[in-house]
Amino acid sequence: MIVLLLAIGGYLLGSIPFGLVLTNAAGLGDIRKIGSGNIGATNVLRTGRKGLAAATLVLDTAKGAAAVLIGAQVAGDNGVLAAGLGAIIGHLFPVWLGFKGGKGVATGLGVLLAAAPLAGLAAALVWLGTALITRISSASALAACIAAPVIGAVVGTPLPVEALVMVTSVLIIGRHHANIRRLLAGTEPRIGGTQGGGKK
Repeated sequence: MIVLLLAIGGYLLGSIPFGLVLTNAAGLGDIRKIGSGNIGATNVLRTGRKGLAAATLVLDTAKGAAAVLIGAQVAGDNGVLAAGLGAIIGHLFPVWLGFKGGKGVATGLGVLLAAAPLAGLAAALVWLGTALITRISSASALAACIAAPVIGAVVGTPLPVEALVMVTSVLIIGRHHANIRRLLAGTEPRIGGTQGGGKK
């Protein structure tokens, strides 16, 4: 019952759409009608408001980390798995937005940093390195998701936590299916570029 409650709590925490909340509060309207239509930091950046994008990144990361830390405190590794997975699913499929959420990159990073710090740090460094080379957010996310479970296995992450790392990576990769098609076609926009008919 405790593990179930942690999963539900993680879901509710993860489902807070900070990108949507912040852009609405700033008078920019519905972020889902801008650029790619995503609620994450990359699309918030397309509004030209770097501060809002940074705040979205920090808050989305923090909610994933907070869910994991609470889960760990209450129920150890099983709590980490339940609350962390709940947070990811909440961000990807928030009930408040008709189950149409973000791609889960920042929230996933927060989960990984709190649950498996070495794997999370490796994922962050891979994301950063790939972004500097390609200037493509989705390519960076995919590279990070591939790297994280490998690093987790190499450093001997506990099985429940490694399972969380793997499931998180698979879920995020799955949410990038459209991006993968555009990457293969060579039409994926670069960070700070335009998408969706040229809308910022």
